[in-house]
Amino acid sequence: MRKISLFFFFLILCRLSPAQDIEVSKYKEQYRLHIRKTNDKIKVDGELNEEAWKNAEMARDFWLKFPRDDEKTPTRTEVKVTYDNNFLYIGAVCYDSLPLVAQSLKRESRIRESDGIGIVVDPMNKKTNGFYFSVTAYNVQADDLLTAGQEGDINFSWDNKWYSKTKIENDHYVIEVAIPFKTLRYDKSNTQWGINFIRSERKKNQFHTWTRVPVNFPGPDLGYTGALVWDAAPPPPGTNISVIPYITGGIRENKEGKEELSGDFNAGFDAKIALNSSLNLDFTVNPDFSQVEVDRQVTNITRFSIFFPERRNFFLENSDLFSSYGIPPIRPFYSRRIGLDNEGSTIPIIAGARLTGNITPKTRIGLMNMQTKAKGDFAAQNYSAVSMNQQVLKRSSVRAYFFNRSGIETDKNPINDPLDKYGRNAGGEFSFTNEKGNVQAWSGYHHSMKKNIDDKNVYINLGAGYFGRQFFSFINYDNLGTNYYADMGFVQRIENYDAVKDTVIRLGYKSYFCENQYKILPKNGKLNQIEFNLESFLVLNPDNSFNEFSIGPSFAFDSRNTSTIDFGLDYNKTKLLFPSSFTDGDPLPASTYHYTQVWVRLRSDSRKEISATGGGRIGGFYNGNIIQLNSSLIYRNQPKFTIELNCEYNRLNFPGSYGKENLFLLSSRIEYSFSNSMFWTTFLQYNTQSNNININSRFQWRYKPASDFFLVYTDNYFSDPLFKNKNRALVFKLNYWLNM
Repeated sequence: MRKISLFFFFLILCRLSPAQDIEVSKYKEQYRLHIRKTNDKIKVDGELNEEAWKNAEMARDFWLKFPRDDEKTPTRTEVKVTYDNNFLYIGAVCYDSLPLVAQSLKRESRIRESDGIGIVVDPMNKKTNGFYFSVTAYNVQADDLLTAGQEGDINFSWDNKWYSKTKIENDHYVIEVAIPFKTLRYDKSNTQWGINFIRSERKKNQFHTWTRVPVNFPGPDLGYTGALVWDAAPPPPGTNISVIPYITGGIRENKEGKEELSGDFNAGFDAKIALNSSLNLDFTVNPDFSQVEVDRQVTNITRFSIFFPERRNFFLENSDLFSSYGIPPIRPFYSRRIGLDNEGSTIPIIAGARLTGNITPKTRIGLMNMQTKAKGDFAAQNYSAVSMNQQVLKRSSVRAYFFNRSGIETDKNPINDPLDKYGRNAGGEFSFTNEKGNVQAWSGYHHSMKKNIDDKNVYINLGAGYFGRQFFSFINYDNLGTNYYADMGFVQRIENYDAVKDTVIRLGYKSYFCENQYKILPKNGKLNQIEFNLESFLVLNPDNSFNEFSIGPSFAFDSRNTSTIDFGLDYNKTKLLFPSSFTDGDPLPASTYHYTQVWVRLRSDSRKEISATGGGRIGGFYNGNIIQLNSSLIYRNQPKFTIELNCEYNRLNFPGSYGKENLFLLSSRIEYSFSNSMFWTTFLQYNTQSNNININSRFQWRYKPASDFFLVYTDNYFSDPLFKNKNRALVFKLNYWLNM
């Protein structure tokens, strides 16, 4: 398998696509937009009728970003910028015919789902960190912080005050934005910023950018910004101190825990202090996360635990400083360990503080400390995290961290197990990225510290890849010691459950993962992309004996109308080291199993009023077989109303006494936007595997910028016996953003 992976890897390294010949170092010379100060008062009304707009320089002639990146788009987009003593103004005229696509009015809706404009701002002009603001044609705002080498999608966890208005005409729409300088962090002596604009044209399923951003990179990539050239030093940003107090109250009943109906009232606050142009201090006292969306339930038919994403904004902002170490199945830092137990139930947090940002143009730091209360038999805990990110070369970095969890022992909450007294992790990583971003390599060393443990407590990670416009290939190696613990992290596979002895056995492993993809980008026809993919995965035990192997080719066809079809085949060879159970029958014996599965996924045009997705998987499953079916139906009355219905069915069938299992997961999401500032969302979930029926309904009113009122009702029942109540609650939360 490794020989095949390396063959693909080096073959693809030899092929360079034309789009990668872009001279990135000359972007600041090729794409320049001059900004001039205005003395006129600008009213943010979506009109662009002030004299300042008539005299402002214009960014136009956008590049096609998706599905191709090798030509200018004929779609007209015109963007202008100006400023006064308090605001940076952006005005955009986007030519398009009616009707426009707007899937929601809810704040933080992504412009990739609607028509709109994204604005990338890099005030430091170092390609290390910046800001992202987006506005849809229906004036739905979203914002986030950007970092170099940002992993995954933008999560819009950052929330700050800025203003926008839009106006829709017959053949175009206008977006007008005012960003307070105190919202941005910058050095006032720097007269050249990085900037880019992203246009979402959903009718054609296209994205356009002012500068030429290769199709294999995200539109907001800081490495591909042009230059915003100031006519003078920008105004000083001024003091940026915000206090966000909150009050909350509600009634709760917990029949499963035999707790009677009771009411409570609480209060706390968050505070944000900009210490300088790029360093921010956050405080939280008695934080409350009752307004956070409920976790979407899943069916787990693997032998290992599932990773649930963090949803609490306090932990999401600048989270990459702590959470990006390792790879997705092995993370030394996982913020859900703070304030949540293994079942997802809350553990009260007393207070916390976090310092994040740049101390030099190339050095980012993160410091965090959180203190939780004791709850039941669970002792109070203190969590500390220190992280440093140093940029080297053009786009590479050296990073180091230290994480510490300490239990606070009392007479009421003794800590008897030495492993529970503390857990510490330290490590460092080097990430190399060439200037174009298409060649990457990474390495990491991670060390865990526990009382009375001094061996097999290391995790090593190595990898390299080529990420081209049409080709990509990478290989990743992990070596995880049996005694590697991450009390503030997430480690998959290391804990193995023995279903006969009813015990958990820790066992480290070595793994190799390789993925190779070739992509065809047709210029004409009904297809945007055709993808050929090959993934392979090998796991060895610490003594290098065999544990698991899988390999699977797959194919994907993406249409210009957003519909897709994916299908593939997976071959698996698994050596169960311990008896494992997937049904109420006898556990499967420890042995070697070979099985093959085929799968397919389909999605209709997501821009339509009614859209659907569906798929299935069928084939072997250890010594039995599996049938897996899933479907989703979405109705949208754009832009206000959405109802989504989801269904998943898993049938596991094993021979003889090993049993059978039928697992159902049904869910729905109903969302109604009364306006751009008032929303109602309801989740209904029925999960036979976890024996749970969940109802979660949340009303949000953003009565002032960054200030909200929430009313949340949640109810949980057993699915068997049907509708026997577990617990329920009705809570409200009111917060107010106060600038000092």
